[in-house]
Amino acid sequence: MRIVIAEDLVLLRDGLVRLLTAHGHDVVAAVGDGPALVAAVVEHRPEIAIVDVRLPPSQRDEGLRAALEARQLVPGTPVLVLSQYVEESYAAELLADGAGAVGYLLKDRVADPSDFVDQVIRVAEGGTAIDQEVVRQLLARRRADDPLDQLTPREREVLELMAQGLSNAAIAKRLVVTDGAIEKHVTNIFGKLGLHTSAGGNLRVLAVLAWLRVD
Repeated sequence: MRIVIAEDLVLLRDGLVRLLTAHGHDVVAAVGDGPALVAAVVEHRPEIAIVDVRLPPSQRDEGLRAALEARQLVPGTPVLVLSQYVEESYAAELLADGAGAVGYLLKDRVADPSDFVDQVIRVAEGGTAIDQEVVRQLLARRRADDPLDQLTPREREVLELMAQGLSNAAIAKRLVVTDGAIEKHVTNIFGKLGLHTSAGGNLRVLAVLAWLRVD
């Protein structure tokens, strides 16, 4: 898999390069600022861009802005954001185009290198990988008359775990229920959100995006 990395901390950037290379992936560019990220994505057309939100010169949102620009120039480019903080507005903006293939992970909560690589692959394949703390804070901002209120507490719990990128089997294991029970919940979620096969795309991703989008 061809990967572009944008991270201004040299030690972390080199660590990511070594980790991903060790797992058989090809880091085609590792840069330290937003313009270099955009140029690298346009030149290399990577299968995923791993981006820090805060890049030079202001250390505010250059990384995200560059990722969004790159995604416009090369439509469909998967983006996995790494951040030190939960940047709610930035996470919502990343999700806003509804295209999927996005992730938002907190640096200090990435504890397992192999799990991180799995999440990179998941996003590159069009899925989502959203840290549970990001999910929690986004959900706290939803409006009072949210149409998703029709979901039961268990369905909300299942959908939150879907947002983190868990499969039905993994959700069943986490909630200590059968795979069949989770499949039923997922089917109900799709129905209540009006997501059927006619909607096209990955139904799991569409459901997650509907759940996380902040107005």
